[in-house]
Amino acid sequence: MVHVRGKVALVSGAAQGIGAACARMLAAQGARLLVADIDLAGARAVADDIAREGGIAEAVALDVTREADWRAAVAAAIDHHGGFDVLVNNAGIALVQALADTSLEQWRQVHAVNLDGVFLGTREAVTAMRPGGRAGRGGSIVNISSVGGLIGSERLTAYCSTKGGVRLFSKSVAIECGRAGYGIRVNSVHPGNTDTPMFHRELQDMLDKGMAANLEEARKFFMDMQVLPMIGQPGDVAAMVLFLASDAARFITGAEFVVDGGLTAQ
Repeated sequence: MVHVRGKVALVSGAAQGIGAACARMLAAQGARLLVADIDLAGARAVADDIAREGGIAEAVALDVTREADWRAAVAAAIDHHGGFDVLVNNAGIALVQALADTSLEQWRQVHAVNLDGVFLGTREAVTAMRPGGRAGRGGSIVNISSVGGLIGSERLTAYCSTKGGVRLFSKSVAIECGRAGYGIRVNSVHPGNTDTPMFHRELQDMLDKGMAANLEEARKFFMDMQVLPMIGQPGDVAAMVLFLASDAARFITGAEFVVDGGLTAQ
């Protein structure tokens, strides 16, 4: 059975959606969790839920665009829980907007959260996990990209740019860590249409723009893109993350894993 007993994991953007599902699933399978989010109250709620279920979790404030926040979060993992083995870079934002209407400030904001945040988190994790680092026992880094990192999408130019960057960044770091003998694996996960607050905002955007008459029609629009007639759940993505975080994936690095109901199979 896949498990992460004895591991210490940090999940960014863990107050809701895919991040919260990852935190809960990793904790349920034995990891000590750092539930990290810019929304500290939301992170605490998830950590409290984990504790009620018998798990071990600590909420930490994390703005993924701030180097100091990353240093503090990684230090909390090591100082409070005795190590640092798994990083899930999940925090992200989306901008649904035509390219011609996108300002440079908006473009940079999406890149700051979605790409700079992954860079900063990965850099801190590698520094801590590699031999001679404060944790120093290797580990697994799972970067949450998107199907938008594999295929383009109209009115999501900034988002797709960042998610494509996460994909190739992950491969490059995997090669660097593998060649250096760090014992650190790095992979990317690419969710498709998943029932999260971000997806709900996309549905609402369709309604606001008159692209769908009602919520059911909007959801059907996305389901019709796929092979499987359903919207994915955060737990579907979390199950893949759990596998990659575990020792069952010890021979896997620099790879991309698509969880999209067959959307990109066509």
